[in-house]
Amino acid sequence: MSETKRRAGAEKARRAAAHPDRPGEACKAPAGRWAPRVDHARCEGKRDCIEVCPHDVFEVRRIDDADYQALGWLARIKVIAHRRQTAYTPRADQCRACGLCVVACPEKAITLVQLA
Repeated sequence: MSETKRRAGAEKARRAAAHPDRPGEACKAPAGRWAPRVDHARCEGKRDCIEVCPHDVFEVRRIDDADYQALGWLARIKVIAHRRQTAYTPRADQCRACGLCVVACPEKAITLVQLA
């Protein structure tokens, strides 16, 4: 990763950390108590979640066929316009509920859900 991209990611994380609407427990929750949920109809795969997440929870990749088929026709067009890229949470069990991803996402496509 270039130094410029690293600095931009660090700045995004600082802005997200200072956001007054940041949900969660400021990275103090035990792993596995919270999980981020991505709304694939809203996500444009811009990678802000990856840049700010301190626990490497996210990846951006091509939307799964089943997730694509579950979208409405308007959301499918939007997903195609964004090269069928969307965020997924393969390491959701590592989430510590810092909420940085929620406030950093420009599409407001991420929510935190408290698990049992």
